[in-house]
Amino acid sequence: MSKPIIEVTDISKRYSIGHKESYGSLRDEIMQALASPFRRKREDGGDDHIWALRDVSFKVEEGEVLGIVGRNGAGKSTLLKILSRITEPTTGRIAMRGRVASLLEVGTGFHPELTGRENIFLNGALLGMSNAEIKLKFDEIVAFSEIEKFLDTPVKRYSSGMYVRLAFAVAAHLEPEILIIDEVLAVGDASFQKKCLGKMGDVAKGGRTVLFVSHNMGAVKSLCTRAVLLAEGTLVAEGESGEIVDKYLMTASGDGAGTGEVSWADEKTAPGGKEMRLASIRLLDAQDKIRGSFDTEKPVKVEVTYKLFEKVRGMRLILQVINSEGVIAFASTDQNHRREENNPGVYRTVCTIPGGLLNAGTYFVLVHSGCPGVKVLVRGKEFIRFHAEKTGQHGSLFPERWPGVVAPRLEWRTELLK
Repeated sequence: MSKPIIEVTDISKRYSIGHKESYGSLRDEIMQALASPFRRKREDGGDDHIWALRDVSFKVEEGEVLGIVGRNGAGKSTLLKILSRITEPTTGRIAMRGRVASLLEVGTGFHPELTGRENIFLNGALLGMSNAEIKLKFDEIVAFSEIEKFLDTPVKRYSSGMYVRLAFAVAAHLEPEILIIDEVLAVGDASFQKKCLGKMGDVAKGGRTVLFVSHNMGAVKSLCTRAVLLAEGTLVAEGESGEIVDKYLMTASGDGAGTGEVSWADEKTAPGGKEMRLASIRLLDAQDKIRGSFDTEKPVKVEVTYKLFEKVRGMRLILQVINSEGVIAFASTDQNHRREENNPGVYRTVCTIPGGLLNAGTYFVLVHSGCPGVKVLVRGKEFIRFHAEKTGQHGSLFPERWPGVVAPRLEWRTELLK
């Protein structure tokens, strides 16, 4: 019986709070060991350390597509960086049997001073491919990335969207045995994301191994044969992707689960970054009362309060409503109701979901904010959940739950023709 292509055994990763991790040469490591042969690392973590991962173990078989899910801060990106050899674990062991191509974040993998063309050949060489092999794939990579006009421009001049297009095209087409993809695909536009997901499906069908991190639970369920769930740096569940997605969705909304409200008192740890941070998300009924459950016939108001620390131009808020199976029921944006420029301050935005739209069931509200084609301000995740139930007449003609993702009241007309 062949060995798994990836074996992760008791991986832990500890970071020093307030200290930048250094990456020394082999010579530096040897000299440090010789200078302090009896120095011991503290294992308790103390107040000046944080454990990003603790004792994570799992195996991945060749040709398997593994989804890695979890809330922000669960340790997903740290795990992928360890698997990509970007950083080393504090303890534990990894065995990887095959060439690895990673697409983790904008800015990694390419040399900024080199052109797109040169970086394609550089990445291929790093994967152990010959110039002849790279040339065979070159036209496919360029066509997929859709940046032919900028191929001989240094990548430091690329927008984040252009960078991701080329980076994904290179990673997916140069045929590594193991392909690692993080949430970086969220930078691209919707049509390119769909194109990438299709290509990932093709890669998986070709027998290569894929590790996929995403907040798009529908993509995880459709692409991945199996998934693991991380929470606070530990692996809490693994199994069939649908089962793990359901488990994640039932816990993903954290403090807002079923209460109708989630807030962040400390703006330093609130979702967002230096330009924008969320303050609260509340679910309100028609009388502005906070609720965790609603009648399907009544409206649901989603109130998002946030703070801008800098002047932001072209900002948009986006809501996605996702059902318990990880399928996006619908999405909406304030694009048509937004000023072109927003000054620093505290803002409150309310989006009303009309009554008679939702089917009965449990839903999760994902909030995302950014300047389209420019930057992400708050990366979307399922922050809060609520339950919708049909309280009207039940029976065979009016079932409690109609088939389909939503159950809208549509306009019908019937007239006697003769």
